[in-house]
Amino acid sequence: METPQATILIVDDEVGIRDLMAETLRLVGFNPLAAGSGPDALGLLRKGGIDLVLLDINMPVMNGFDTLEKMREYDPGIPIIMLSARQEKSDVINGLRIGADDYVAKPFSIEEVVMRINAVLRRTRDQSEGEVLRLGPIRIRLATYEVFFNEEKVELSKTEFKLLHYLMERPGRVVEKEALLRNVWGYDFETSTNVVDTYISYLRRKLHRDGYEGIKTIRGIGFQIKDK
Repeated sequence: METPQATILIVDDEVGIRDLMAETLRLVGFNPLAAGSGPDALGLLRKGGIDLVLLDINMPVMNGFDTLEKMREYDPGIPIIMLSARQEKSDVINGLRIGADDYVAKPFSIEEVVMRINAVLRRTRDQSEGEVLRLGPIRIRLATYEVFFNEEKVELSKTEFKLLHYLMERPGRVVEKEALLRNVWGYDFETSTNVVDTYISYLRRKLHRDGYEGIKTIRGIGFQIKDK
Protein backbone atom coordinates (compact mmCIF):
# COMPACT_ATOMS: atom_id res chain seq x y z
CA MET A 1 0.00 0.00 0.00
CA GLU A 2 1.54 3.28 -1.11
CA THR A 3 -0.35 5.67 1.16
CA PRO A 4 -1.27 3.86 4.40
CA GLN A 5 -3.61 5.62 6.77
CA ALA A 6 -4.29 8.56 4.46
CA THR A 7 -7.65 10.08 5.43
CA ILE A 8 -10.10 10.21 2.50
CA LEU A 9 -13.29 12.29 2.66
CA ILE A 10 -16.11 10.74 0.59
CA VAL A 11 -18.78 13.30 -0.39
CA ASP A 12 -21.91 11.77 -1.93
CA ASP A 13 -25.61 12.17 -1.14
CA GLU A 14 -26.29 8.46 -1.81
CA VAL A 15 -25.72 6.60 1.45
CA GLY A 16 -25.22 3.25 -0.29
CA ILE A 17 -22.34 4.59 -2.36
CA ARG A 18 -20.77 6.29 0.67
CA ASP A 19 -20.93 3.12 2.75
CA LEU A 20 -19.58 0.88 -0.02
CA MET A 21 -16.67 3.18 -0.78
CA ALA A 22 -15.87 3.74 2.89
CA GLU A 23 -15.77 0.01 3.62
CA THR A 24 -13.61 -0.71 0.56
CA LEU A 25 -11.16 2.10 1.30
CA ARG A 26 -10.90 0.93 4.90
CA LEU A 27 -10.05 -2.61 3.73
CA VAL A 28 -7.15 -1.37 1.57
CA GLY A 29 -5.65 0.71 4.35
CA PHE A 30 -7.20 4.17 4.12
CA ASN A 31 -9.04 6.03 6.87
CA PRO A 32 -12.39 7.02 5.31
CA LEU A 33 -14.70 9.83 6.40
CA ALA A 34 -18.08 10.48 4.80
CA ALA A 35 -20.38 13.45 4.21
CA GLY A 36 -23.77 13.54 2.53
CA SER A 37 -23.69 17.16 1.39
CA GLY A 38 -21.37 19.99 0.45
CA PRO A 39 -21.90 21.97 3.66
CA ASP A 40 -21.21 18.87 5.79
CA ALA A 41 -18.05 18.19 3.78
CA LEU A 42 -16.80 21.74 4.29
CA GLY A 43 -17.36 21.39 8.02
CA LEU A 44 -15.25 18.23 8.12
CA LEU A 45 -12.54 19.81 5.97
CA ARG A 46 -12.23 22.74 8.38
CA LYS A 47 -11.53 20.31 11.24
CA GLY A 48 -8.32 19.32 9.48
CA GLY A 49 -6.53 16.03 8.92
CA ILE A 50 -8.02 15.22 5.49
CA ASP A 51 -5.56 14.09 2.81
CA LEU A 52 -7.88 13.81 -0.22
CA VAL A 53 -11.53 14.39 -1.16
CA LEU A 54 -13.71 12.18 -3.38
CA LEU A 55 -16.47 14.55 -4.49
CA ASP A 56 -19.72 13.74 -6.29
CA ILE A 57 -21.21 16.38 -8.59
CA ASN A 58 -24.97 15.73 -8.45
CA MET A 59 -25.94 16.66 -4.89
CA PRO A 60 -28.81 18.74 -3.48
CA VAL A 61 -28.28 22.01 -1.54
CA MET A 62 -24.77 22.54 -2.94
CA ASN A 63 -23.57 20.69 -6.03
CA GLY A 64 -20.07 19.33 -6.48
CA PHE A 65 -18.81 22.25 -8.55
CA ASP A 66 -19.88 24.79 -5.91
CA THR A 67 -18.44 22.59 -3.14
CA LEU A 68 -15.16 22.30 -5.04
CA GLU A 69 -14.87 26.08 -5.35
CA LYS A 70 -15.53 26.55 -1.61
CA MET A 71 -12.96 23.88 -0.76
CA ARG A 72 -10.38 25.57 -2.96
CA GLU A 73 -11.05 28.91 -1.24
CA TYR A 74 -10.43 27.31 2.14
CA ASP A 75 -7.51 25.04 1.19
CA PRO A 76 -5.98 25.59 -2.26
CA GLY A 77 -3.78 22.51 -1.92
CA ILE A 78 -6.23 19.80 -0.87
CA PRO A 79 -6.30 17.01 -3.52
CA ILE A 80 -9.82 16.53 -4.95
CA ILE A 81 -11.09 13.81 -7.30
CA MET A 82 -14.55 14.36 -8.77
CA LEU A 83 -16.92 11.41 -9.22
CA SER A 84 -19.98 11.72 -11.41
CA ALA A 85 -22.45 9.96 -13.68
CA ARG A 86 -22.25 13.06 -15.88
CA GLN A 87 -19.78 12.22 -18.62
CA GLU A 88 -20.21 15.26 -20.86
CA LYS A 89 -16.87 16.71 -21.92
CA SER A 90 -17.96 20.15 -20.69
CA ASP A 91 -18.45 18.79 -17.15
CA VAL A 92 -14.99 17.23 -17.14
CA ILE A 93 -13.43 20.45 -18.43
CA ASN A 94 -15.35 22.56 -15.91
CA GLY A 95 -14.34 20.35 -13.00
CA LEU A 96 -10.66 20.44 -13.96
CA ARG A 97 -10.83 24.18 -14.70
CA ILE A 98 -12.08 25.09 -11.24
CA GLY A 99 -9.54 22.95 -9.45
CA ALA A 100 -10.19 19.19 -9.52
CA ASP A 101 -7.06 17.05 -9.63
CA ASP A 102 -8.80 14.19 -11.44
CA TYR A 103 -12.24 13.15 -12.71
CA VAL A 104 -13.72 9.62 -12.63
CA ALA A 105 -16.98 8.85 -14.43
CA LYS A 106 -19.62 6.52 -12.96
CA PRO A 107 -19.99 3.59 -13.13
CA PHE A 108 -16.44 2.94 -11.97
CA SER A 109 -14.58 0.09 -10.34
CA ILE A 110 -13.31 0.54 -6.80
CA GLU A 111 -9.92 -0.67 -8.03
CA GLU A 112 -9.78 2.24 -10.46
CA VAL A 113 -10.70 4.73 -7.75
CA VAL A 114 -7.98 3.37 -5.44
CA MET A 115 -5.46 3.64 -8.27
CA ARG A 116 -6.48 7.25 -8.93
CA ILE A 117 -6.28 8.10 -5.22
CA ASN A 118 -2.75 6.73 -4.98
CA ALA A 119 -1.66 8.55 -8.13
CA VAL A 120 -3.08 11.93 -7.02
CA LEU A 121 -1.69 11.60 -3.49
CA ARG A 122 1.73 10.67 -4.81
CA ARG A 123 1.75 13.58 -7.24
CA THR A 124 0.47 16.22 -4.83
CA ARG A 125 2.72 15.06 -2.01
CA ASP A 126 5.74 15.22 -4.29
CA GLN A 127 4.77 18.81 -5.14
CA SER A 128 3.97 20.06 -1.65
CA GLU A 129 5.75 17.84 0.89
CA GLY A 130 6.88 19.99 3.79
CA GLU A 131 5.31 23.20 2.44
CA VAL A 132 1.98 23.27 4.30
CA LEU A 133 0.97 22.15 7.77
CA ARG A 134 -2.70 21.95 8.81
CA LEU A 135 -4.33 21.43 12.18
CA GLY A 136 -7.97 22.24 12.83
CA PRO A 137 -8.63 25.77 11.54
CA ILE A 138 -4.90 26.64 11.32
CA ARG A 139 -2.74 26.37 8.20
CA ILE A 140 0.85 27.47 7.83
CA ARG A 141 2.79 27.79 4.57
CA LEU A 142 6.41 27.16 5.38
CA ALA A 143 7.93 28.59 2.21
CA THR A 144 6.26 31.99 2.63
CA TYR A 145 5.93 32.12 6.45
CA GLU A 146 2.17 32.65 6.10
CA VAL A 147 -0.40 31.60 8.70
CA PHE A 148 -4.16 31.30 8.12
CA PHE A 149 -7.05 30.82 10.54
CA ASN A 150 -9.75 29.36 8.29
CA GLU A 151 -9.70 31.79 5.35
CA GLU A 152 -8.20 34.72 7.26
CA LYS A 153 -4.48 35.49 7.16
CA VAL A 154 -2.91 35.98 10.60
CA GLU A 155 0.19 38.13 11.03
CA LEU A 156 2.85 36.54 13.24
CA SER A 157 6.34 37.65 14.15
CA LYS A 158 9.22 35.41 13.08
CA THR A 159 9.55 33.99 16.60
CA GLU A 160 5.79 33.40 16.90
CA PHE A 161 5.89 31.58 13.58
CA LYS A 162 8.83 29.39 14.67
CA LEU A 163 7.05 28.49 17.90
CA LEU A 164 3.78 27.64 16.13
CA HIS A 165 5.66 25.65 13.48
CA TYR A 166 7.50 23.60 16.09
CA LEU A 167 4.25 22.76 17.91
CA MET A 168 2.32 21.95 14.71
CA GLU A 169 4.97 19.48 13.64
CA ARG A 170 4.07 17.57 16.82
CA PRO A 171 0.24 17.68 16.95
CA GLY A 172 -1.19 16.34 20.19
CA ARG A 173 2.23 15.70 21.72
CA VAL A 174 3.27 17.40 24.94
CA VAL A 175 6.40 19.47 24.19
CA GLU A 176 8.57 20.33 27.17
CA LYS A 177 9.40 23.97 27.77
CA GLU A 178 13.12 23.15 27.66
CA ALA A 179 12.72 21.68 24.16
CA LEU A 180 11.04 24.88 22.98
CA LEU A 181 13.77 27.05 24.50
CA ARG A 182 16.41 24.94 22.82
CA ASN A 183 14.82 24.60 19.38
CA VAL A 184 13.01 27.92 18.98
CA TRP A 185 15.27 30.29 20.92
CA GLY A 186 18.56 28.35 20.83
CA TYR A 187 19.10 28.22 24.61
CA ASP A 188 21.51 25.38 25.45
CA PHE A 189 21.50 25.97 29.19
CA GLU A 190 19.07 26.00 32.09
CA THR A 191 17.23 29.28 32.47
CA SER A 192 14.29 30.59 34.44
CA THR A 193 13.11 32.87 31.63
CA ASN A 194 9.36 33.05 31.02
CA VAL A 195 9.80 33.86 27.32
CA VAL A 196 7.95 30.69 26.25
CA ASP A 197 4.90 31.53 28.38
CA THR A 198 4.93 35.05 26.99
CA TYR A 199 4.98 33.91 23.35
CA ILE A 200 2.37 31.22 23.97
CA SER A 201 0.10 34.01 25.23
CA TYR A 202 0.82 35.98 22.04
CA LEU A 203 -0.24 32.98 19.91
CA ARG A 204 -3.40 32.48 21.91
CA ARG A 205 -4.41 36.12 21.47
CA LYS A 206 -4.14 35.72 17.71
CA LEU A 207 -5.39 32.16 17.21
CA HIS A 208 -7.87 31.40 20.01
CA ARG A 209 -11.14 32.52 18.44
CA ASP A 210 -14.43 31.19 17.08
CA GLY A 211 -14.42 28.42 19.68
CA TYR A 212 -10.88 27.24 18.95
CA GLU A 213 -8.71 26.83 22.08
CA GLY A 214 -6.17 24.30 20.87
CA ILE A 215 -2.94 25.62 22.43
CA LYS A 216 -2.86 23.84 25.79
CA THR A 217 -0.69 24.30 28.87
CA ILE A 218 0.40 21.08 30.56
CA ARG A 219 1.21 22.33 34.02
CA GLY A 220 4.78 21.68 35.14
CA ILE A 221 5.79 20.15 31.80
CA GLY A 222 5.16 22.27 28.72
CA PHE A 223 2.61 22.77 25.95
CA GLN A 224 0.71 20.97 23.23
CA ILE A 225 -1.40 21.96 20.24
CA LYS A 226 -4.62 20.18 19.27
CA ASP A 227 -7.23 20.56 16.56
CA LYS A 228 -9.83 22.16 18.86
